[in-house]
Amino acid sequence: MERARPHRIGTGRDRNRWVGMSWLVQPRLVNDPFSDPGLYLDFRYGRRAILFDLGDVAALSSRELLRVSHVFVSHTHVDHMAGFDRLFRLCLHRPLPLTLIGPPGFAAQVEHRIRGFTWNLLDENSVDFCMRAMDYDGAGLTKATEFHAREAFTRHDIAPPGFPQGVAWMEDEFSIEAVALDHGIPSLAFALREVLQVNVWRGVLDDLGLPPGAWLNEAKRAVRLGLPDDHPITVPSGGSVRLSDLKGRALRVAPGQVVAYVTDAAPHAENRAKILRLAHRADQLFIEAVFLERDRPLAVASLHLTAHEAGSIAREARVRHVTPFHHSARYLSEPEALREEVIESFHAENREAMPDQSLSEIGRRPREFATDRACGSN
Repeated sequence: MERARPHRIGTGRDRNRWVGMSWLVQPRLVNDPFSDPGLYLDFRYGRRAILFDLGDVAALSSRELLRVSHVFVSHTHVDHMAGFDRLFRLCLHRPLPLTLIGPPGFAAQVEHRIRGFTWNLLDENSVDFCMRAMDYDGAGLTKATEFHAREAFTRHDIAPPGFPQGVAWMEDEFSIEAVALDHGIPSLAFALREVLQVNVWRGVLDDLGLPPGAWLNEAKRAVRLGLPDDHPITVPSGGSVRLSDLKGRALRVAPGQVVAYVTDAAPHAENRAKILRLAHRADQLFIEAVFLERDRPLAVASLHLTAHEAGSIAREARVRHVTPFHHSARYLSEPEALREEVIESFHAENREAMPDQSLSEIGRRPREFATDRACGSN
């Protein structure tokens, strides 16, 4: 049976925004929409990636997983955490740390998982891989722990970073906002927000006699950090140019990229309000669409969103593109039905204002999965 592929459903109103834009991350679903949830956010520069959720990660190569620096887990139902062992094993011999952030109690769960293995082969000559696990309660980080390979992954409690309220992680170029949704247990939803988007105009570079290349990343970072105009930027010729020589000419500033991820949320007003605030005007919203609206009683009973509600949330949040996922296996015989319901709901009030609607695919062609896998039951 042909399995449904992940689709990005767009309004069509921003077609030119994608031309020549330099997104901070390229997000894609890890699996097809009937399988374990997970979003892989691949940074365009820096050989780095972030994961939202850690379910089955067999579709990701070892090289892709080794790029992961941070994992943000919505909750610890098995379909959102089953990939932990593979990622952990791959990272054991790398020097770079791995940070995992999840709902209250998450750090203790990570510790229990690590303590389930025997570490007598690790000593002072081992690569001192460090894993950090942190709890986030919907407002801030409340607990942080650290585990080092050379200490047989003994737990050390550390002070959690002091980020602004509603922020689970923050760096110079982006932040990860998070809210706690009701799924019978707390289920975190996430949004990556780029501070600023800095784009390069190739023609102006040519006029200035400057080549394109990785050196421009330093210039972009200087703009995002608000460094002074006389800040020197090293160029490939060995000299330097002032930041002011690039700003407003070869470099153009635009609002930063926003990618939101929402899964496992009961279909009620409080959750909806939180999702709308988190995903407001997002460039891309990845949102669960577990049941068809005709089966709403099942959605209410299992604390999941319907496809109709997912589409209407995306519309009300005024997102540019929505990608539904986390489909119930009960619809394997009609794999396009959920996507079509999301499309209809998303465009319900947009037809006259935005007639140039578009639908495009993202992600790789999914693998074939066993047809008895149920992802809508968790």
